[in-house]
Order: sequence, then C-alpha cells, then structure tokens
Amino acid sequence: MTKILVVDDETDLEILIKQKFRQKIRDQHYEFYFAINGRHALEQLEANPDIDIVLSDINMPEMDGLTLLTKISEKHQLLKAVIISAYGDMDNIRVAMNRGAFDFITKPVNFEDLQLTMEKTIIHVKQLKDTLSAIKENNILRMYVDETVLNFMGSRDFESSLVESEIIEASVAFIDICGFTSISENEAPDKVVSMLNTYFDIMVKEIIAQNGIVDKFMGDCIMAVFKGKYHEDRAIEACLSIKNKLNHLKPEGDKSFDIKVSIGINSGEMVSGNIGSSTLKRLDFTVIGDTVNTAQRLQSIAEANQIIINEQTYQKVKESFQCNKKGESILKNKAKSVTVYEVLE
Repeated sequence: MTKILVVDDETDLEILIKQKFRQKIRDQHYEFYFAINGRHALEQLEANPDIDIVLSDINMPEMDGLTLLTKISEKHQLLKAVIISAYGDMDNIRVAMNRGAFDFITKPVNFEDLQLTMEKTIIHVKQLKDTLSAIKENNILRMYVDETVLNFMGSRDFESSLVESEIIEASVAFIDICGFTSISENEAPDKVVSMLNTYFDIMVKEIIAQNGIVDKFMGDCIMAVFKGKYHEDRAIEACLSIKNKLNHLKPEGDKSFDIKVSIGINSGEMVSGNIGSSTLKRLDFTVIGDTVNTAQRLQSIAEANQIIINEQTYQKVKESFQCNKKGESILKNKAKSVTVYEVLE
C-alpha cells in the first residue's frame, strides 16, 4: 500500500481526492493523509514516517509549500513531493524544482494527469528504496546512484544505521577456489582477473538461485549467507550446484588447472548489522559471530571438492542429504575437537 500525504488548506480537495480515488482506497492500493499547511504536514510526517509521497499546494497559511519542500529535502531524503498549485507560472515552477519537487501540476486538477504523475512518483520512490536496500544487502554501490541515496549516506540517518543490528538464524557458506594462487603466478594479471570473475559469476548465480546473499568476495573465496525457511538446505543445494558446475567447466588459460572448490557451511544464530566507519562514510552490511567464524574454519579443513559441515548442521540436514562422517577435527581457536561430516552428491 502506498501512503500519500495531501497538503492543502482548501478542504474541497480532500473531498475530491477521496471521491476520485475511492476504488484505490477501497482496494488498499492508496492510503491518504491530509494536512492544512506545511507545519501540519511536518507533524504528519513525524507521526507517519512511512509516508511515500507528498502532494502539496504552494499558497498556505503558517508554512507555504515552497518552505515545506525545503524542510522535506533536509529531513526526509527518500520522500518525493509533487506541487499542485494554481500558481503555474515559470518562476514558481523553477523555485519548486530547485527546492526538490519531483513534479508540478496546475489547478484546476486534471485527476487523470494527477494519477499518472502519482504512479510515476511512486515508482521513482520505490526504485530509490530498492537501490538503498541493494547497497545495504550486497555492499555494492552502482556506478549511477540517485542523488537522494548519496545524500542519505552522508546524513545522520546513515551514521545511526551503523549501530543497527539484530540476531538472526541463518546459514553461512565459505566457498574457496582451490589452488588459484598457483595459476595466478603463471598467467597475466588481466587474464587472472577475467578467469576469477568468470568463476565467481557461476558461483553467484547458484547462490542467488537459492535466495542466498553474497556477503563479500575475499580474494578467491566467496562468503554467502542464506536466511529464511530451510536456509540450511538451500545453502547446501547452492554449494552442491557450484561444485558440479565448476567441475564440468573447461578452464581458461592454464589447461592443466582443475577447477575445484573447498566449502565450509555452518548454521545457527549470528549478529546481522552494519559495520563500518562514520568518518569514512563507509559501511559493510554483514553477519558476524561464532557461527560465521566456525563456517570459515570448516572451509579451511575442507579438501578440494569437499563440502564440510559440523555435527549441529548435520543433525538438521541428515534426512535431506547423504553425508559421510569424517571424524574429529581441531578447528583454529577451538578448545575442543568437533565432529565433521562431508556432504556427498
């Protein structure tokens, strides 16, 4: 449902809005809020921070629409406003646009044009939010990013987000390409990068196919996180598929290089949140904790073409996958040995 704030001191507009969009309101596509001036609008925004777009008049008592635009740009960077005014001269339009208006509609209102403009604005706001979500989830800042997102990353909201965290139940996989260091010594650097990107692309597709998240690339290793229902099964399915796909891939460059991976998977509670520096304005949305550390250590003892899990994960997946008990292993910084299993085809 899209939440829309209408700001106008003419109460007739509220009645018209409710009449013209009654079907959308009844079907719960739109939910409207109303304010009689800019000051009242800011109060509504504070009380309802999930409002998506604002439709505002210019000429209003206490606080006009142009001043409201400035306040919105300062405090609500992901919010977009459309001005609806009888003052449709170029000066007003230019001032409104310079203060952050997304579009401008003149009165009397053509409601067909208004709906098209609202839909265009809603799509734009959704794209902004999706972009921000992608940056947080995958730590990828794309080449072209909307100015609003960049403003947010420089704001207090960004700094406060650094300390946001939650405890989640998930599975973590560390997937390492075995022996890639040796091939990097015998190939040109640009060839090495091209090969590594090719292998990573195959791995990423299989991770995404199981609704996993690529947390980070670590040299020739990928750290992937799987959340939600059956996360243990989906993590193993992705890793089995990666192993098989790379086994059947014809290597580039050094034809003697046999492409294999060693994989460690662990499941359990972990902290999910933003870790970074407010000074650098840089963060990494990631997971940390003993569950993650153990997954990395399981990968370190895995041999080429092996997927290694511990007893705890084995108990959760033993009815879904064939596993072979490998025995007891000592993991780095662990006082006691752990029982480990290899996940078979």
